[in-house]
Amino acid sequence: MAAKWTLITGASEGLGVEFARIAASEGRDLILAARQGAKMERLAEELRARHKIAVEVWPVDLSDPDAVETFWRKAMLRRHVEIVVNNAGLGRNGPFAGQDFERERASVMVNVVALTILTKRAVAHMLQQGGGRILNIGSTAGFMPGPNMAVYHATKAYVLSLGEAVAEELRGTPVTITTLCPGATRTNFARDAGMEGITLFTALPPAAAPRVARAGWRAMRRGRRVKVTGLANWLFSVGPRLAPRALVPRIAAIFLK
Repeated sequence: MAAKWTLITGASEGLGVEFARIAASEGRDLILAARQGAKMERLAEELRARHKIAVEVWPVDLSDPDAVETFWRKAMLRRHVEIVVNNAGLGRNGPFAGQDFERERASVMVNVVALTILTKRAVAHMLQQGGGRILNIGSTAGFMPGPNMAVYHATKAYVLSLGEAVAEELRGTPVTITTLCPGATRTNFARDAGMEGITLFTALPPAAAPRVARAGWRAMRRGRRVKVTGLANWLFSVGPRLAPRALVPRIAAIFLK
């Protein structure tokens, strides 16, 4: 078994890049996975030069479950994958009835199916190898229904529920699962999802990606089950538990228009 590796999905931009930089600064060898190979190659060159680590780039379509399974089998071959960061995610703002189904299907396949496959494979691998940590990127969206982003919010509710449940199953083992739940963050996700002009991103300045990534990484290293970043986001996560159920989607809709 060679050196211990860190695997990061969605590693071509945004939080994925920041997680890669944090891991590299700790001297960790990296496996970077996303669709955009050219962007990851540029990042890999930067990290190899700066930190003298091994960085492997794996272009993969995470919306294809067979491709995800093949990727995992090859990635773990003769490697101890000690940390897995399930960062890849897709979303789209707009009314449910008017959204392109293929885009929403891809969101479910990436946010739910690929994350579940990699989490399941990683847990078994890490238990066999004597330990490891999994960081799943959820969202404050996971705490409430999201009119105009119904599918995205539903997928993040799944990520949160899965992470908490499996973390309890793993209690007392050397494997931990942390679900990071940031709010609006300054990445290209908002642009790609058509969210740049909505209230959620204009009412308050979005958080800086490096700050969010550092908070998530610290929480993962400490073995925390859930990490919500920022006071406003914490209030946003607690509010739905206290407000009448019928009122929660109405409030969420204000921020998602």
